[in-house]
Amino acid sequence: MSIDISRLDPVEDADTWNRDVERAARAHPFYRAEALSLQADDTDTTPHLLAGHKGQETVGLFPVFEYRKGPLTAAFSPAPYSWVSYLGPVLCNVERLKQRKADRRTNDFIEATLEWLEAELAPKYTKFDAVTIDDIRPFIWQGYQAEPEHTYVVDLEGTPEELLGRFSSDARRNIRKAADFDGEYTVTEGGIDDIDRIIDQVRARYASQDRSFQLSTDFVRSLYERLPEGAIRPYVCRVDGDFQGGILVAESDTTRYRWQGGVKVDRDLDLAVNDLLDWQVMRDGLEAGLEGYDLVGAGVPSINRYKAKFNPRLETHYTVTSGAFGLDLVIDRYRNRK
Repeated sequence: MSIDISRLDPVEDADTWNRDVERAARAHPFYRAEALSLQADDTDTTPHLLAGHKGQETVGLFPVFEYRKGPLTAAFSPAPYSWVSYLGPVLCNVERLKQRKADRRTNDFIEATLEWLEAELAPKYTKFDAVTIDDIRPFIWQGYQAEPEHTYVVDLEGTPEELLGRFSSDARRNIRKAADFDGEYTVTEGGIDDIDRIIDQVRARYASQDRSFQLSTDFVRSLYERLPEGAIRPYVCRVDGDFQGGILVAESDTTRYRWQGGVKVDRDLDLAVNDLLDWQVMRDGLEAGLEGYDLVGAGVPSINRYKAKFNPRLETHYTVTSGAFGLDLVIDRYRNRK
């Protein structure tokens, strides 16, 4: 039986789409219809929520964003300029299948969605994340190019002391010596107003490096308000009541994602602000029974040195592209979200 592709509306079909997202083993909050609709509004793109069905069974989901510039069309997942990580296709119920059937289902779903895109959009350029699927061969067989990307993931296992014991010596020292800090500090999960502080701090850091940062504060606040409680968690560190730094964490049923923040603190403090932030995020995730803390990215050597001290494992995923859009501005805008 072939796989049928249908396009769902992010508003009218939100409940149907979200039920399937909740059943997809590796999906996360940015797959939800509310998040996809907000991404489309924020990036001036058209969302296509593609669902693959084999009979009555949903076999895969593929949110795609259509970007038009004059007569030319591009297709992205996630949306360009959104600074959202890890979208692309996600499979449903494939874990229970034997390898041959899993291979066939993956291939049939990817092939069917690409045929739909070609028939309905005919994009001249496409760029998709392929993070939640392990098998990217169907894209290669359809003529796509694949570029490896990397991230670090900390396994949240054991007791808090056992987790801390796996860190590097300097990370352990930074966390333990905070008890001797000459002042009052707190590291806690904050509220919606802390989103502004975290985003403003990240924006200032990018500006100091003469780099662009287009993430909209309104977009993040809307995600916080419209997604289920706990999907977006702003963690903040305060010293003597004053904000010093923060991390925006996205959370799925199994994983926390270090989405934004954690930049170098300008104030000269004898306190490892970011170490303490990451440690609190991990401790809370461990206590909640989550499986991992994805540090979201391992492709920048200077940042890798910081992330690696938490003893993460290195994971590889792929970005797949096809075509030549011919508009450098569009491609550059998409790359700037990384």
